[in-house]
Amino acid sequence: MIGNPTTIGGIPLPSDAPLFLAFIAVHLAAGLTAVIAGAAAMLSRKQAGRHPFAGTIYYCALAVVFVTMSALAMSRWSEDYHLFILGLLSFVAASIGRTARRSVWASWPRIHMTGMGASYILMLTAFYVDNGPNLPLWRELPRPAFWILPTLIGAPILVNALLRHPLVRLQN
Repeated sequence: MIGNPTTIGGIPLPSDAPLFLAFIAVHLAAGLTAVIAGAAAMLSRKQAGRHPFAGTIYYCALAVVFVTMSALAMSRWSEDYHLFILGLLSFVAASIGRTARRSVWASWPRIHMTGMGASYILMLTAFYVDNGPNLPLWRELPRPAFWILPTLIGAPILVNALLRHPLVRLQN
């Protein structure tokens, strides 16, 4: 990678090359958009309007995160291949969840919720694995916590939603 290491906002970056920083800027903007839109989709009523709109924004932002993450990971493969794997799994899970709903697969509510929920958990896991050591409070945690905590928090929420959502319950 060309350029010199730099630190922006307390986060160390491996390069100050303009192209690298441009990818980081797009990646960051798309990531923040995905986090906010994903939360909005999860917290909104599951009906026409806000939920599918926020879900579409989440999916599109996640696609941008995946593309920029892929380029960034390829530029530092030996250091970042694990982030590529997490990003790939997140995008695949979201694609399955989105396709299940749009194509109305059998058991689509369960597949949709599981895919989108797993995608969000994986996206946050990648964020914390990459940035946790540099974040206030998080930097005090042991490294395995960055891998485990998003799932420990997100999985029970997802399971609760799967057990309680009326569309899922109708299928049982």
